[in-house]
Amino acid sequence: MSEHTDILSDAERAALAAVSAPPPARPVVLVVDDNPVNSEALMLYLKSKGIDGMTADGTQEALFKLHYEPRIALMITDLRMQPEDGLSLIHKVREMPEADRAALSIIVVSGDTDVKEAVDVMHLGVVDFLLKPVDLTKLLELVKRELKMA
Repeated sequence: MSEHTDILSDAERAALAAVSAPPPARPVVLVVDDNPVNSEALMLYLKSKGIDGMTADGTQEALFKLHYEPRIALMITDLRMQPEDGLSLIHKVREMPEADRAALSIIVVSGDTDVKEAVDVMHLGVVDFLLKPVDLTKLLELVKRELKMA
């Protein structure tokens, strides 16, 4: 009986695996705002720049989506929301038992705030705090950096 030899080299096997493997899941941005006009406008802007995303109309829906959508890699949240504000949402995310969720990159946007509140938010490890109207160029730079996009 003749000895069986492999047809493919290790390098060829690795190249074949890379070609036949499914592409990695694209990261998703979660935009949280209780004003649907604001969240949809921001979502349309991000999509026009090739960034996948979804919206949530407040804390409860955001937590639900964070629990069930593993591709969420970044959250952009408003601070002024009802019935629960963005600060409460950030606290809940930071307390999530899943380490990757607790360390989620978060960008905060707000139409009005005071210095103490801004400092409190920054102490929760957010990427940045932007005032409305949002500088879309700055926001896009932050999003691309956090999603590790070229």
